[in-house]
Amino acid sequence: MTTHPPVPADFTVPRELLAPEFRLEPLGEQHNDSDLAAWTSSIEHIRATPGFVGRNWPPVAGMTAEQNLADLRGHAADFANRAGFTYTVLDPAGGEVIGCVYLHPDREDPSVAVVSSWVRADRAELDAPLYRAVRAWLSERWPLDEVRYASR
Repeated sequence: MTTHPPVPADFTVPRELLAPEFRLEPLGEQHNDSDLAAWTSSIEHIRATPGFVGRNWPPVAGMTAEQNLADLRGHAADFANRAGFTYTVLDPAGGEVIGCVYLHPDREDPSVAVVSSWVRADRAELDAPLYRAVRAWLSERWPLDEVRYASR
């Protein structure tokens, strides 16, 4: 991960995105159990999602709860350090993790924001609405010059 922040130092990073079908908030330790259950139940689906095709995440063998927690702590540290921003996608009714959104600077050109997202296989119908909501949110609320986000 690059240390070049994807946003200016004086930009107040949004803490949530609210939509009728979901809400986003920064991914943190409190999401560990639900996050682990969400992605491990949907490995094939996520690996077939635009932006994840051909990548080695999620790991086919899964992770232990402790490994996932360490991963979440890394995402939270990146968020706090403004090195990248990972949001959990939550069901608005019960607060259960149904996906994730990642925003990081491109490794080769940090002026470009690379965004990817996934939803659980059993909530696949939310993939396109999430994509549209995040695209609009980034355009309206974030000071990003260029965004790469695989279309749906």
